[in-house]
Amino acid sequence: MPTAPKPIALPVTAVTCLEDRAHVERTAVLDLTAGVQRLRLGPVGAAAVDRTLHAELVSGHPATVLDARIVRTWTPRGPQPPAEDDSALRHRLHALETELREEERRRDRLRARLGLLGRLAADLLREIGEGAGSGESEPSRWTRELDRADEQRDMYAEQLRAAEARLAALATELTGTRQAMALAEREPAELVGHVELTVAAEAAGPVTLRLSHLTPCALWRPAYRAVLDGDVLTLETDAMVWQHTGEDWSDVRLTLSTARSSLATEPPRPAEDRLTLTDRSPAERRTVDVELREEEITSLGPAPVLGLPGVDDGGETRVLRAPAPVSVPGDGRAHRVPLSSFSTAASTEYSCAPELSPLVTRVARFDNRSGHALLAGPVDLVRGSGFAGRGTLEFTAPGAPVELAFGSCDDFRVVRRTEESRDTTGLTQRTVITRTVRLHLSRFSAPGDRAERTVVVRERVPVSEVSAVEIRLREAACSPAPDAVDTEGIVHWAVPLPPGGRRTVTLVHELTASAKVTGL
Repeated sequence: MPTAPKPIALPVTAVTCLEDRAHVERTAVLDLTAGVQRLRLGPVGAAAVDRTLHAELVSGHPATVLDARIVRTWTPRGPQPPAEDDSALRHRLHALETELREEERRRDRLRARLGLLGRLAADLLREIGEGAGSGESEPSRWTRELDRADEQRDMYAEQLRAAEARLAALATELTGTRQAMALAEREPAELVGHVELTVAAEAAGPVTLRLSHLTPCALWRPAYRAVLDGDVLTLETDAMVWQHTGEDWSDVRLTLSTARSSLATEPPRPAEDRLTLTDRSPAERRTVDVELREEEITSLGPAPVLGLPGVDDGGETRVLRAPAPVSVPGDGRAHRVPLSSFSTAASTEYSCAPELSPLVTRVARFDNRSGHALLAGPVDLVRGSGFAGRGTLEFTAPGAPVELAFGSCDDFRVVRRTEESRDTTGLTQRTVITRTVRLHLSRFSAPGDRAERTVVVRERVPVSEVSAVEIRLREAACSPAPDAVDTEGIVHWAVPLPPGGRRTVTLVHELTASAKVTGL
């Protein structure tokens, strides 16, 4: 059965971009004749996955798809001259390459002539030596021939220097032109794919074809932009899309999904986990071994990976859609696609955790009013003074609270000092460790700034997991008294600071351990 020689255009109309691949949908109207026929559609990206190719006729005259396959052709690029409709940059590149080849051939000819003249001068000098040794004397002829050889050598040497200088200039210009070509234009693909479709139609007429397949070399990640203007925060949700599938996506319906089709859905098989109880030795009964360790307060989530992080969707597949058709060139670069935007009231505070950092940070808290889950990703922070930096937004469900830090404030300074004393009682041999933390806060306000600001200071005290170790906060020795202490041992103060003001915050806590406790 012959195949139609002229391919029918099969543009991309919808794309579902996954975490590491894309599902591409194409639509075309076919003008069929009665009977069985084979059509050639495309071109399509050569990286399309053959086993995922699916074709169906959705409307029109009764017809059936008998076969659909992707056929790839290899057309290596050759040194062909540019066509009339090519760009001026490509014509300039061809002219430079032609002139460079001609100058290289001219340089080689000049070098050969100089070598020949050098051998001629050597022969003349040898002839002069032999003639002078045998009694011959022709000074006028020898002088004339040597002067002629030297004149020819000087002339061709000057031409060779000019040719080498021109070659260096051509090489520099050719390098710049090739770099401009790489940025402005794309070379035609060597491997091109087409879809061969075999259909059987009962009658002649137009039908609508819908064809879909998976393709690699496409991915997306969420990105955000937060603008804080007074007490109003605007959060813009975007998608960074990369694709190098061999073709451009022009005015397509873009859907973004966190589905991971490459992961297996079969749950792991349970393995035997046997627990064994053993009696403690007398030495273990007499002592309690404890240790101080750091515990990070966090929630469960995907394990971090090296390189480009995956999409954190909270364990449930999320689907986002672009509100308008978008175009994504197939150049492998990042393209920003707007998804949603909302503005809401935000509460701000000046927060400081001196044990972690001496900086005072402005923190904004607000609720997620976007109507969809905010996936984990980078966020560009903008406030009144302009771009403030880049932070990270954690996964947030719809309506859940969000917390963003908008950089440090340079007009605050915090200095932290700690003191520790250890004492042992005489009768019970209990160990008492007293730790005193002093925080010195100061504010350097700008001229004309007379507003008072409140800094929320957070310190921590240890939390004991065993009854043999007790931890007590000495509120009477604290100055001022803490505003709150949560179950994680985080102590809060709201410290007001006027312009140019200074305050000192003191925290005192005791750790009491019985005599059989070791490891402190």
